[in-house]
Amino acid sequence: MYFDGYGYHGTSFEQTYRCYPASFIEKPQIESGDKIIMPPSALDRLASLHIDYPMLFELRNGATERVSHCGVLEFIAEEGMIYMPYWMMENLLLQEGDIVRVKNATLPKGTYVKLQPHTKDFLDISNPKAILETTLRNYSCLTTGDSIMVAYNNKKYYIDIIETKPSNAISIIETDCEVDFAPPLDYKEPEKPVSAAPSGKARQVEEVPAETEPKFCPFTGSARRLDGKPLQSKPPPDSSSVAKDKQPAFANGGGQPYAGSSAQNSAKQSQGKLVFGSNVNRAPKESRKEDGKEKKQEEPPKKEEPKFQPFTGKKYSLKG
Repeated sequence: MYFDGYGYHGTSFEQTYRCYPASFIEKPQIESGDKIIMPPSALDRLASLHIDYPMLFELRNGATERVSHCGVLEFIAEEGMIYMPYWMMENLLLQEGDIVRVKNATLPKGTYVKLQPHTKDFLDISNPKAILETTLRNYSCLTTGDSIMVAYNNKKYYIDIIETKPSNAISIIETDCEVDFAPPLDYKEPEKPVSAAPSGKARQVEEVPAETEPKFCPFTGSARRLDGKPLQSKPPPDSSSVAKDKQPAFANGGGQPYAGSSAQNSAKQSQGKLVFGSNVNRAPKESRKEDGKEKKQEEPPKKEEPKFQPFTGKKYSLKG
């Protein structure tokens, strides 16, 4: 059965047209939705088939097997031609004047849709949910895999439709549909700072300088007298000589000291017996004087250090 010579047959509407973008007709409003403009003959055929409203159609590009869905806005196009939004032609990979097959379709009402913006600029809008709700009022259906266009503030945002329920194509007219967002395509998670634990080698390197630090040695400076007089310091006596001088004399069994030389006395002192009040170390005054003279002769002459002279600097008045 044919209708007015345009090739309509059967109980469904299916026809091929040459498609053109909305810029070819003075209808720029169709760019912000998913509705197409068809010829008047299509309206006559659809009216005779008693198709349910709203009218929904399946668009198919036979060359690339790309499929999308749309609604219809008006029936004022030239015969054999349809006008559609340019973003829809991009989804179907159509060029100006390419052939597209249009077929009526019945789609279930959607309950869930997941969207993914192309750029994260869409999230910078003050209220993206309200903008999206306003934009989707111009849409009659959504198809999984399509990229819809949202125009806001003289800028176009493209959003991919990742998932739709209960089918791959749904109707969003007079329905409560849950909307979910996926991260934008150009979104990158902030990198977490990695706190690298110090290795064993690094710890050893840090410990080495601590071991090589110089130890504190108190009282290593030079001594001075408060009265300014030169300091007469004598070298500290050797421990060996002090021990020999301070060792007490040893006595024999009768309590009398030996009259031998100092070498014999020192040899006998190593026996380990102490006798208090012995006269071994007592020497005549003359011998002590001679020993003192010998010591004085052995000591080199000391250089006199310059006397300390306090308050030798310049004087200044507090009055200036």
